[in-house]
Amino acid sequence: MEKAYFGGGCFWGVEAAFRRVIGVKATAVGYMGGHQDNPSYQDVCTDRTGHAEVVEVAYNPDKVTFGELLSVFWEVHDPTQVNRQGPDVGTQYRSAIFFTTPEQEAAAMKAKDGLNTAVRFGRPVATEVSPAGSFWRAEEYHQCYFEKQGITGHCGG
Repeated sequence: MEKAYFGGGCFWGVEAAFRRVIGVKATAVGYMGGHQDNPSYQDVCTDRTGHAEVVEVAYNPDKVTFGELLSVFWEVHDPTQVNRQGPDVGTQYRSAIFFTTPEQEAAAMKAKDGLNTAVRFGRPVATEVSPAGSFWRAEEYHQCYFEKQGITGHCGG
């Protein structure tokens, strides 16, 4: 089992997308990339902790590759937006990949560079690619939020 961390705006919709991928064994939503230990959702929403809303993806690399997870990531949000996704604005909504291995870092950078070379999105990809730090699990009501609410769409607008 390996882990990967993705921030693509509101974590509810990003989590829902990864939960549908064959080979993904578990997901959790939480916070990463900030300077405060164990932040709450209210802390992160102040835009002062430096955290991004992220999804922790535990996956079986024999069933799904990190490259395939990257493809899902690029599809579920607009990686050209800086510190926002749709109506959600703030650094917690930034596009980010937090890698856990040198191979993940190389794959993320190669994919990002390839998207920029292909001008796929019409604007430069603003996705942060950084080493994973402490993952702070979000409050229980955020976990599998779409499933709990019976929502099949996505966040944003």
